[in-house]
Parts: sequence; C-alpha cells; structure tokens
Amino acid sequence: MEFTLNGKDGTYRKIEQFDSETTTKLGEHYKKIIELLGEDPNREGLSRTPHRVAKSMQFLLQGYEQNPEEILRSAMFKEEYRQMVIVKDIEIYSMCEHHMLPFIGKAHIGYIPNGYITGLSKIARVVDAYARRLQVQERLTTQIKECIQNTLNPLGVAVVIEAQHLCMQMRGVQKQHSITTTSDFTGAFERVATREEFIRLIRG
Repeated sequence: MEFTLNGKDGTYRKIEQFDSETTTKLGEHYKKIIELLGEDPNREGLSRTPHRVAKSMQFLLQGYEQNPEEILRSAMFKEEYRQMVIVKDIEIYSMCEHHMLPFIGKAHIGYIPNGYITGLSKIARVVDAYARRLQVQERLTTQIKECIQNTLNPLGVAVVIEAQHLCMQMRGVQKQHSITTTSDFTGAFERVATREEFIRLIRG
C-alpha cells in the first residue's frame, strides 16, 4: 500500500509499504515479460519498470488483504430508521480477470435498515475491497450485495454498477462508448415499487 504526503518544510515525501519479497518476485516475472515482448528491460526507460509494475499491481489488487464484512462491522450502530439509505456514484476501479485490463465506473448502493446502520464511508470501502481484485462486473455486483445483506441484515439491499471495460475498448471489438450495467436486489427491493423508487433516486 502506498501513501503520499507533504513534509512540514514543504518538500514532497513518499511513504511506501509493500511486501519486499512479493515485489522482488513479481518484478522478476515482469522483467521476463518485457523481454518476451521484444523489448530491452535494461534500457534506461525500462530498467525500473518491473519494480514499478510489481508495486502497482499490489496496490491495484489490495482488496485480497481486506475483509469487507469486518469493514462494515467496524461502524455498526443501532438505529430505528427504516427508510432507504443510498450512497450513489461510488467510483470503481477494478481489473477484468479475463485480460487483466481495467474496468472503470460507478456503483450505486441502497439498503433499508432493520435495526442497524453503518457509516456511509464504509459502504464505499466495501465497494473498493471487492473491486480491488481480479473481477468480473457480475460477480462484483453480487459480492457487494451479499456482504451488506449478510452483515447488516437489512430489509433489503440494492446494487447497480455501470462501467466501461477497457478490454472492449482497447482490444477485441473496440467499442469505445459501450457501458455495461449490472444490478442485484434482495428483500424489499425485489418489490417493483421499491426498486423503481431506488432507480429514480440514483438517476435524479
């Protein structure tokens, strides 16, 4: 994981925390990949690239080290509110497991409490914890839904994800403006009226 900050004297400082053994092993593999692709990994512009990519992949896939249910449980509060809670336009950066290219978009999450609420930022953190893995959008949608349902036991959960997939834009079919939408619902959101209210609110 990587953190950046400015020192008190105005200078830029960077603090990095990565597993050194993993970084070294990944770097060796990426150096070989560069060679197999026909480049010289020892030339000036590429000499540090395997090391950089090794750290980058650990950052992009840090979700494997996070427990989404624990994230929610860390900020659960008793509350008798029983109306819709929506956190929308949560940015998603994930990696397609088929081609290891990014897909980028937004998640819209809603739930109806049943005695407990959670900190709003924890909803976004749950999205990140699952997104920062090798993923497919369909599974990501369901994992977020199941985590919130299983942990908070609300009256219902709604998840809608809209994303653009670089594996469709940069290669293959090369459709630049296509957007993939997935959704999953439990409980009260399986009722048409409740689901339509949720859709209307995230579109508003």
